[in-house]
Order: sequence, then structure tokens, then C-alpha cells
Amino acid sequence: MNQLKKGSKKLLNAWAFYDWANSVYTLTIASSIFPIFYSALFLSEIKNVQAFGTEFKSTALITFVTAFTFLVVAFMSPILSGIADYVGNKKNFLKFFCYVGSAGCIGLYWFDISPDRIHLSLLFYFMGLIGYWGSLVFYNSYLPDIAFEEQQDSISAKGFSMGYIGSVLLLIVNLVMVMSQDDGTAKMQMMRYSFITVGIWWALFSQYSFYYLPKGTSSGHKVTRAVVFNGLKELRLVWKQLKQDLRLKRYLYAFFVFSMAVQTIMLIAVYFGEEEIAWGGDSEKTMGLIVSILVIQIVAVFGAMLTSRASNKYGNIKTLIAINGIWMCLCFYAYFMKTPMQFYIAASVVGLVMGGIQALARSTYSKFLPETDDTTSYFSFYDVAEKIGIVIGMIIFATIDQITGSMRNAILFLFVFFLFGIVLLFRVPKQQIEK
Repeated sequence: MNQLKKGSKKLLNAWAFYDWANSVYTLTIASSIFPIFYSALFLSEIKNVQAFGTEFKSTALITFVTAFTFLVVAFMSPILSGIADYVGNKKNFLKFFCYVGSAGCIGLYWFDISPDRIHLSLLFYFMGLIGYWGSLVFYNSYLPDIAFEEQQDSISAKGFSMGYIGSVLLLIVNLVMVMSQDDGTAKMQMMRYSFITVGIWWALFSQYSFYYLPKGTSSGHKVTRAVVFNGLKELRLVWKQLKQDLRLKRYLYAFFVFSMAVQTIMLIAVYFGEEEIAWGGDSEKTMGLIVSILVIQIVAVFGAMLTSRASNKYGNIKTLIAINGIWMCLCFYAYFMKTPMQFYIAASVVGLVMGGIQALARSTYSKFLPETDDTTSYFSFYDVAEKIGIVIGMIIFATIDQITGSMRNAILFLFVFFLFGIVLLFRVPKQQIEK
């Protein structure tokens, strides 16, 4: 097949379609069914679990494991992205992480918290998480390769919108599967089946993107021991160039801070709702949490589109400042919310700003990049900033949760990160300044 030209509609749609394929992981596994399933494994009076020779609060354990996974991705992605650019096969890396993540999702079918199976269960969880975020390093790096600057805001938003729509469709199917059962054990079994559907969906629909996306800029090099060190060398060179670009450097600082808070909230939202909201019973809790996630996803489609229009009118940085302000207010509101209705209101506002801040953060970075063919290494910096931020955010959150026994205290602390993010965004120059 002849390689599609940069900016072509078919190529742009093929790139955006990977969001349709992989977003089912973030919705079903990271945000809805799995958190409910995980919480249901624990008795109401017993919320502790033994793992790695230590007794953990259940929510703190999964948060610590999540933070560790992001730490692995943060250290691994710069090396792999450097190799991908050097050898010219970023699509193979995208495929590899896609299939690892898909296998991890299917493996969650056997998830169990018993002492003899908890570590294998957490390994499957680790595989799904590392597969999703590892693949995003290479997926995001395609953006400046397949789209011209004036196309990047809209196609980035379209990708997130397609992801929300696709993931909602599968979640509705999973919801019907779960709610069709009356018995609690049968409901849990249907949740296990839903993990398999996620793995199959992800691997299957990714094939359309894999077919049309270019392999990469082939250099004719082979993977050798020296290539690994070349990846680190590429990373150092990019860092030196970044230090000379004041606008890009300051934007990365701001992104590091506000992404830390956004991703932490998105990863723990359902655990928070399950533990801190006064639901009427288990059935109301399960239905209420899934409905709130559906609300977030549906509203997020419109949020991503509205943010794209706002950025065209007011500029990317001003729009990001406004969105961070809304997130800051949400943290304060969440500290006091107790009823299901208050949780639904928060979910609606989260949906409005969740898709917008993700899509706009990605396209803003892409716009600020200098002219280069080494896009993967540049996006590895974006990825490292995001992942290290998540690690810090999750560790702080889990530590406060473990020590105080309340997730409310932890989520209020994230208010500070959004405030600092706003301050740092104000310091980003309007025009590129060499320094």
C-alpha cells in the first residue's frame, strides 16, 4: 500500500481511530467496571489486603501499584522512543504495547485478592496499564507527522471524541451484561467477562490504525546494544534543545504540574465515589457509579469540541488557564460532597473539562515543537513529564489516604497543584523566545 500523504483525511481518521480502540481500557478498566469489581472483592468491614509482605488499605494498594507502573513507563519510554526514531519503526512499538495491554485486560478475568493470587492479579493489572500508557508515547508522537499545525487541535479533539463514543458503546454493553444478573456472584462473573471484551475490542479495532499509519522514517539501522545508548543520547540532545526554547520549556513545567492532578483524579474518581459517597445500597452504588462514568464520557465529547473552539478564539494557553480554574473549584467541591446527586453534578463538570484539557494539552505541545523529524523523542519528554507527575500525584494521594484513612483529605490537596499550574501557565510566553 502506498503511504498516505500528511494531512490526508484517511490518514487523520486512521490515527484518531486508535482512540476509539484503546479508550475502552480507560473507561471500563481504569474508570468504571474494574474499580467497582475491585472494591466488591472486599467486605464492607474489611478494607485491607496483604501484598508484598505488608498490609495495605485496599484503595492505597491499587494506587501505589498504579504509581509504580507509571514510574516504569516514565523511565522506559525515553529509551524506547529514541530506539523507535533511530530504527524508524515506531508502529512496531505501538503494536507491542497495544497487545501487551490487551492481554493484561483479558488476564483480569482471573483477578483475585487471595494471598496466593494477589501478585499475579496485580501483574495483569500492571500489563493493562503499561500497555495503554506505553502505546500512547508512540501514538501521540504521530500527531505532527500526520497532521499540519492548523489541523492538530481539531484532529486531537476528534481522537478524544471518538474514544469517548467508542468506549461508551462498549460500557453500555458491559452494563447490560452486569445488570442483567440478580445475584451478586453472577454480577461479578459478568464483570470478569467485560474485561475480556475490552482486551478483544482494543486489539481488534487497532488493526485499522495499524494498516494506514506509516511505519516511521526508516533509517536502515538495526536494534543493537549500541542503539539503546543512542536512545539515551537522543534524550539528552532533546533536553539541550528544550532548554533553549523558553516557551516550550515553561509550558512543560506547567503541564507537569496540572497533569499530575488531572490524571490522579481521573484514576481514583470511582474509588472515591465508592468509598466516600453515601449510596443507598450495593445495587444503587453499582448503577450510580457506572451512570456517573457514562455522564462523564458523554459530556466529555462536547467538552473536547467546545475546548477546541475556545482555543481557536482565545488561544491555547488562556483556555488551559480557564480549564485549570474549573478543576481547582472541583477539588474544593469534592471535599464536601456526600450525596449521590452531588457526585453526579461533579461528574458532569469533570466530563466538561476532562476531554478538553487532555486534547488541548497534547495539541499545544505539538504546536510548540520546533521543526524536527525527531518527533518521538520530543514526545517522550511530554510523556515523561506526564508520567512522573502522575507518580508524584498518586504517591501523595495514596500516602494521605493510607495515613488519614480518608480520600477526602487527599483530593483536597490536589487543589494546590491546579493553582500552581495556573501560575506557571501565565509565565508561558505568547511567542517563541530563544534563550
